[in-house]
Amino acid sequence: MSTSFESLSLAPELLAVLGELGYDQPTPVQVESIPALLAGRDLIGQSKTGSGKTAAFALPMLQSLDVSRRELQGMILCPTRELCAQVAREVRKLGRRHAGLSVLEVAGGQPIGPQLEALDRGVHIAVGTPGRLIDHLDRGTIPVDAVRIVVLDEADRMLDMGFGADVETILALLPAARQMVMFSATIPKSIAKLSGEYQRDAVRVTIEDALDDTADIRQLRLVTEPDEKFHGLAWLLSRYPHESALVFCNFKATVVDLATSLAREGISVGRFDGDLDQFSRDQVLVRFRNGSLRVLVATDVAGRGLDVEDLDLVINYEMPQQPAVYVHRIGRTGRAGSKGVAVSMMTPGQQGRRKAIEELTGVSIEELDWKPVDDPDLPRLLGAIARPPVMETVLISSGRKNKVRPGDILGALTGEAGGLEGAQIGKIEIHDRLSYVAVSRDVVQHAVTQLNRGHIKRKRVKATLVGGV
Repeated sequence: MSTSFESLSLAPELLAVLGELGYDQPTPVQVESIPALLAGRDLIGQSKTGSGKTAAFALPMLQSLDVSRRELQGMILCPTRELCAQVAREVRKLGRRHAGLSVLEVAGGQPIGPQLEALDRGVHIAVGTPGRLIDHLDRGTIPVDAVRIVVLDEADRMLDMGFGADVETILALLPAARQMVMFSATIPKSIAKLSGEYQRDAVRVTIEDALDDTADIRQLRLVTEPDEKFHGLAWLLSRYPHESALVFCNFKATVVDLATSLAREGISVGRFDGDLDQFSRDQVLVRFRNGSLRVLVATDVAGRGLDVEDLDLVINYEMPQQPAVYVHRIGRTGRAGSKGVAVSMMTPGQQGRRKAIEELTGVSIEELDWKPVDDPDLPRLLGAIARPPVMETVLISSGRKNKVRPGDILGALTGEAGGLEGAQIGKIEIHDRLSYVAVSRDVVQHAVTQLNRGHIKRKRVKATLVGGV
């Protein structure tokens, strides 16, 4: 017999939101975690990205909030800015029936001024990276006396990135009576030690088949010499049709070189690495999510926390050093019941890495039979994959803080003033001060013109076309 959300003792307003979002049945991690968290228990959970763990901790946190008290009651620590943004979006979405709910992203790489202003007004939940949270704690600008629950999301990744000392500093400053939750893809000794020191009689939740997120992914490998890799990549992008492809590299320099080379050939491509400022990161991820950017070349900063629906293809242009990183990379495709393809490009000397991955996943990586001499016409391959995306992205100078909602933007584009059809409008994303909307490529210039002539929420806005590597 399947378990329903109604059986998990969730509040009526949360059940209503879940129904509106079309969440029919809880996932295994939600079934195991939500009752324990609602009972106030500490919890350590082992679960992969895409298993529904964000809702597993966000729903109990939202249920425990006293929204009438404008003070920090919940804190969520994440390893990257991108995961902070993803988690904050999900918490806001699930808490949209909590009138007056304030969720603040407290991540590095963003201006600290708006964060200070929001904290001064009072927030209910802070979603932050350890470094920026420490910065606020040092300044005395983030009050923690009322924190009831703290969550460490992707705890193993945080420790791998060197945030262990910061995490312990934060935990030591929180009220002793607070509830502590940890979710981690793996439970190494460092995580077990952290649990032993900062959790009390924690419930352990382990979702069987920890590598389940690779179940619907066809795993392939292409063995090439280093000087053949670009040719091989062009063949792969041509061989496996895609609307969105994520190409992983180990180094920022490789990302820049590869993205530049692909763009020079007219391919719709963007780069995502640690050298980009937050504004540029936001823009490239928005474009990739909404289908106006077809290929994204990235370092492992995108290995976790990259929330993209219907990602067709993942390519490891450079093989990761650790098998667990491979699992996180390819887990970006084949999600939510869809099937995906993951291809790893490796040199003849990297077979040891392949065997380690196969031992971890229990899946054999099928070898592709291709050499450059089989398809020597590289310009033809590049031309075949240089088709433009169907959508383009428009940036609008107004966002959540201005009370803008997706319906306002849709109305401005499809109403009498805009004149566009609903089918010509794609995904709309509302950020704090800005908004993004995907528009069919053949009418995007008209959309920009009409937005600049019209009004949203009875105010003039500036609309610009977003582009570039």
